[in-house]
Amino acid sequence: MSNYHIKHLEEYYQVYRKSVRAPENFWEEVAEEHFLWYKKWDNVLSWDFTKPDVKWFEGAKLNITVNCIDRHLTTNADKTAILFEPNDPNEEAESITYKQLHERVCKFANVLKHQGISKGDRVCIYLPMIPELAVAVLACARIGAVHSVVFAGFSSTALATRINDSACKMVITSDGSYRGAKTIDLKGIVDEALEDCSCVDRVLVVKRIHSKIQMKEGRDVWLQPLLDKADTDCKPEIMDAEDPLFILYTSGSTGMPKGMVHTTAGYMVYTAYTFKNVFQYKPEDIYWCTADIGWITGHSYIVYGPLANGATTVMFEGVPSYPDYGRFWQIVEKHKVNQFYTAPTAIRALAKEGLEPVEKYDLSSLKVLGSVGEPINEEAWHWYNDNIGKKQSPIVDTWWQTETGGIMITPIPFATPTKPTYATLPFPGIQPTLMDEEGNELKNNQVSGRLCIKFPWPSMARTIWGNHQRYKDTYFSTYENKYFTGDGAFRDEVGYYRITGRVDDVIIVSGHNLGTAPIEDAINEHPAVAESAIVGFPHDIKGNALYGYVILKDVGETRRHDNLRKEINQIITEHVGPIAKLDKIQFTKGLPKTRSGKIMRRILRKIACKDTSNLGDTSTLLNPEVVKDIMDNAF
Repeated sequence: MSNYHIKHLEEYYQVYRKSVRAPENFWEEVAEEHFLWYKKWDNVLSWDFTKPDVKWFEGAKLNITVNCIDRHLTTNADKTAILFEPNDPNEEAESITYKQLHERVCKFANVLKHQGISKGDRVCIYLPMIPELAVAVLACARIGAVHSVVFAGFSSTALATRINDSACKMVITSDGSYRGAKTIDLKGIVDEALEDCSCVDRVLVVKRIHSKIQMKEGRDVWLQPLLDKADTDCKPEIMDAEDPLFILYTSGSTGMPKGMVHTTAGYMVYTAYTFKNVFQYKPEDIYWCTADIGWITGHSYIVYGPLANGATTVMFEGVPSYPDYGRFWQIVEKHKVNQFYTAPTAIRALAKEGLEPVEKYDLSSLKVLGSVGEPINEEAWHWYNDNIGKKQSPIVDTWWQTETGGIMITPIPFATPTKPTYATLPFPGIQPTLMDEEGNELKNNQVSGRLCIKFPWPSMARTIWGNHQRYKDTYFSTYENKYFTGDGAFRDEVGYYRITGRVDDVIIVSGHNLGTAPIEDAINEHPAVAESAIVGFPHDIKGNALYGYVILKDVGETRRHDNLRKEINQIITEHVGPIAKLDKIQFTKGLPKTRSGKIMRRILRKIACKDTSNLGDTSTLLNPEVVKDIMDNAF
């Protein structure tokens, strides 16, 4: 059925039209043809955005791990499922076949059961990017436990908050992790977090760095001896379509992180279908997403999406700069990677190092390049296109969110003509719209507005764990009967979408709505600039004025800063217009970033507004020391 694999633009339009005219029929066809069900659904979809209440494939029975592992055993048992590339390039890579993965998941699932975990229990996973992380996720899904993966770079405070919010019974962690040349004491962080968590009965510990750690009697157990004794077969728990599969926390712009709940059937169908089309995956391909499984990108496009398609998925433990800036390209050459999916932050960091680290390696295996996490700026897009894809591999600039579960707006490689900085067209089944602030739908092209989705899609989050009212208030109360993404977007003359940044990153200057992303893009075009971030601050005349934090490529930039400030404003005037010129430009060594690479703009806003008495929770920052440096040098 061509529906499942779109190959050219005309076909995209045909499939897209079909998907929005009769969404239920469309998704039913995808679900029927490509997955194993214990029992078929009674009803494809029921929904009401006013409550909000959404159910897909109601009454269906399944287990997602059967679709990700068991069904491949008859035809592809010896195919590599997970290709593990360790932090240290001298440590041997590990290739795990579907048959081996099945055995490892079953053993782990049996260990969970023996340790008192059953269907519906929450299990917190705080592990580095090692095979045990993927196996633990799948083992939970095997027995119907709800996994909550916390990125193993979060602080003990952030970890404790997440464990308590969903009342996890168990934590799975390791003695420590490697990160480039450093090691991190993960077990110590867990011990500290658990001083504030009464819900955890058991901690399973993986040996990774072989460090000396404290094991708490009666609570902490080494995992390996338990696996050695465990049975290699574990009957999959039969799950309902709408049973929770996992909780994943996304930071709220204020206060508590939000535990987004994703359910089983719709999430499986959507991640598998998007993976197949967005990456044009073919059975012999090697696919690599550089994200961490601690983020939604890793859940959907390292684990579930690829494995549901019987793919070979690469898991990388390290960082792009270790042992040098050629590491990504060395791995691409070594494993002959065909699809490569990474973040603009990484692309910019690599571009800053020049071409020498790239030119040593053969990248001719690459067929599709992907970008995820934030809108990619024009300079980074061209660098990626020219030097990594050699203008042969289309870039899929994907827009989606933790809340959406899967990719929503994206080019289809070789079908959609790409356009730098544009996520282009909605994926089949997705019905985006732009709204103005008064709540009117903007139907024309060449307009900017707030990005909403008018109709449910299978992988959307169903609620916020333990707080459905917050889910309703955050996503469904701004515009009636629509999911509000929180992002602003521009739709061009052919209907392509460009994401202009969070709406809270839209600054109104003298009555003009200015998205920060296009201004930052312009600044980043300056040859001396590595990265920038713009925030607004109160201004007597304009209402708001713009404050720019700018990192220079060469810290010892010899030209006077005043000249650079003039040049930066000149480039903004040329690219965006004089209205977008910056009133203040502060040169800084770094920007406060979360561990997923997002700039924490609320801190920058407070500094720009000279309101530094309470900067809020900075425990999730990768580089908290940067904040003091920025404050010391602020205007």
